[in-house]
Amino acid sequence: MDLHLWEWSNAAQISSALIIAVFFAVLRRSIQRVELQWWARAWWANVLALAVSVTFWALAVSGFNAPAWARLLTRISYLTPKTAFVVLLTYGGWIARPDRPAFVTPRAMAIAIALFGLVGGYVLVGVDLTGVGETAVIAIVFGAAAVAFARDGGLSWLSLGMATRAILAAGEGVTYLIDYAPAHRWPEFFRLHSATILAGHSSFDTGAEWLIALGCVLAISDRTQRELQRSNQTLLDAQEELRRLVDRDPLTALANRRSLPQVFRSVHEEGGSLVFFDLDDFKQINDEHGHHAGDRTLRRFADALIESFRPSDAVVRYAGDEFLVVSKGLSRTAATDRVEAMRKQLAASPDAIRIRFSYGVTELTPGMHPDEALAAADAAMYERKLLNKGARA
Repeated sequence: MDLHLWEWSNAAQISSALIIAVFFAVLRRSIQRVELQWWARAWWANVLALAVSVTFWALAVSGFNAPAWARLLTRISYLTPKTAFVVLLTYGGWIARPDRPAFVTPRAMAIAIALFGLVGGYVLVGVDLTGVGETAVIAIVFGAAAVAFARDGGLSWLSLGMATRAILAAGEGVTYLIDYAPAHRWPEFFRLHSATILAGHSSFDTGAEWLIALGCVLAISDRTQRELQRSNQTLLDAQEELRRLVDRDPLTALANRRSLPQVFRSVHEEGGSLVFFDLDDFKQINDEHGHHAGDRTLRRFADALIESFRPSDAVVRYAGDEFLVVSKGLSRTAATDRVEAMRKQLAASPDAIRIRFSYGVTELTPGMHPDEALAAADAAMYERKLLNKGARA
């Protein structure tokens, strides 16, 4: 095997991995996201594994003959962080998906990684078998993750990077097998060039890892943007709800006078009718029966207005015991008929407190200024109130 090419290739890969790891460490401090924490740890694990690999080949080139225990420790020191790199990257991508909870606990994941590194170190004796074992893990885990993440648009680049790395790992694994068992009938090209392929594969892995890093960054950008959109929509909904509450009378649940500009805009072109109501002797109800009875009277009257007019009509508590009904497309005569029917309904109520009221109706012609209509309806209501007071006297 070309040791010098292998050493150079690994040195280039560890330099690249170190740049990526530092970038993700800085990014993690700037953006507090759960998946970013796992990705940052994954890239540092990759740096550690590559540092072990570079150290091993540097000693091999120098002719150093390590004892068996040192070689075992080297295999464990390489397999554990390299497996952690693969698993942590995949785990971070999985929890980045908003519809997918974590399928394994961090403790179970750490135990599995440590066990693989320990068992693999004992079983996968030699460079070639170690390469076969680790590339199998990369191909299987990244391949499965690439398929799972491909369905999520925000993880598409991460899926592409993992798929590329899985394909490269599969090719490397086959080459390691060829190098481990050269007596088999392997294709001529691989038998002749397996050592060179293995020595230079780190350069191709570097490109795939940069693609994975890009996928991680784009995934974070996509998730952050989606969360901002959801937060913005939540704020808009809250603002709309607050506006609705501000425009709503808390006692009767009717719209209040703040809603009138919007109500008048809705009838501006087609026109309709406006009815102005005022309860008669309402102060007397409060004085004789208490404010609780007065509040109940206001709610009863509001309910009667809602029942007597159409669902599309705007029923508004104007102020105190004054109410408005704005009916789009309803004639003055039809509005008057509804009011008189409501009067009979209230008169027939078994409630001990009888509700009497005065009202004024005006026609809202298309393009009519709302203040004119309000003034006309108020004047008609006041005139009727005087007549009602005189009749009761």
